[in-house]
Amino acid sequence: MIRAANESDCINLAALSLEVWLQTYAVDGINRNISQYALATFTERHFKEYLHNKKYLLLVSIEDSYLRGYALLNFDSTSQLGDYGFEIEKLYVHSAFQGRAIGRSLLQEIEMRHGGKFWLYTWVRNKSIGFYQKYGFVDIGQYNFEFGSDCVENRVLSYVSIPK
Repeated sequence: MIRAANESDCINLAALSLEVWLQTYAVDGINRNISQYALATFTERHFKEYLHNKKYLLLVSIEDSYLRGYALLNFDSTSQLGDYGFEIEKLYVHSAFQGRAIGRSLLQEIEMRHGGKFWLYTWVRNKSIGFYQKYGFVDIGQYNFEFGSDCVENRVLSYVSIPK
């Protein structure tokens, strides 16, 4: 089931985010910059702030009362590369449940609720790039994400649905 997140989801969103983010970005191990960023960012309070900010929407994928994945939409964010609609800031799926159409279901729900024009960025070493390309995203440029003294090269991907 996909639904809008509520306050009781926030602690689980924080835990899932830590799991996905560390598995994605800490492939070479853990260093101080990674630890500081992850522990300061992915908190219950952080997600509660999103719930109370009208420019954001958090959608959660729940199965048997367990959080399997989520999407964070930012309706106020614009790409510096052009008009590509709103941004999907996060599309995270628990690693044990990747490959089970949870990410695809979240994208379909986003498209159904808010239209099929959106963009995101993802790390160049992230295996999700293939997933996004298979869904129909196209590469439109580069964005560098900095945390601490680390710089992570990302690809900016855009999606525009084809009218049926």
